[in-house]
Amino acid sequence: MVTFTLTFIRHGETQYNRDKLLQGQGVDTPLSETGVQQSKAVGRYLTDIKFCKVFVSNLQRAVQTAEIILRNNTHSSGMDMILEPLLRERGFGVAEGRHKEYLRNMAKAAGQSCRDFTPPGGETLDQVKQRFKNFLQVLFKQMLDEQETTGDVASSSDGHQGASAHVLVVSHGAYIRVAVRHLLEDLRCVLPAGVKMSQLLSPCPNTGVSRFVVTLSQSESGPLLSAARCLFTNRKEHLENLPPPE
Repeated sequence: MVTFTLTFIRHGETQYNRDKLLQGQGVDTPLSETGVQQSKAVGRYLTDIKFCKVFVSNLQRAVQTAEIILRNNTHSSGMDMILEPLLRERGFGVAEGRHKEYLRNMAKAAGQSCRDFTPPGGETLDQVKQRFKNFLQVLFKQMLDEQETTGDVASSSDGHQGASAHVLVVSHGAYIRVAVRHLLEDLRCVLPAGVKMSQLLSPCPNTGVSRFVVTLSQSESGPLLSAARCLFTNRKEHLENLPPPE
């Protein structure tokens, strides 16, 4: 059995984010200067957590964010990232590179909500969820395999709800929203006291932080999720003292 924290970070701001343009998978842009500052801030926020694994979408805005986070981490600077295509943003098909209003208008014309609408050539929410489920299978197997091999997956607990290991995932806004919904609704994570589900499922800001505590055990059929608890989602206090964009 192994217990670890699973921390999700959305990448820092890009110019496309600021201009409210959809990036998806086909538009691969770097961070804006604000995005760099946001990434430094979340790196400082996470500075004392010793991550045993860092999984990152292989789109450059996520990779750049993760690199900055690790440079600002006391324990993890210089560690290798695992570039994982399963963590890429939802594909928005013909809407990529266009204003979000374009997607809203397409959804309205189809009589659907913007979140549920799939533009031509794009991914459905179920397809994104399946990618996340595939990622969880990879992660869970690695965590249990390493524990069996080494006896542990981290050196010590640092008070995060009894977790002895910490995993960082750097991904994208639409993807993280699907991932959090799957953890909360399908896997029935225990919710933080006094927090409504709707608050936990709100859109994630750039470099927003969401954290879960996961306990796994090994069964004959493979990794088994024994318990899961949501500590918080979309935390952004680290952004409060950032200078305003020029």
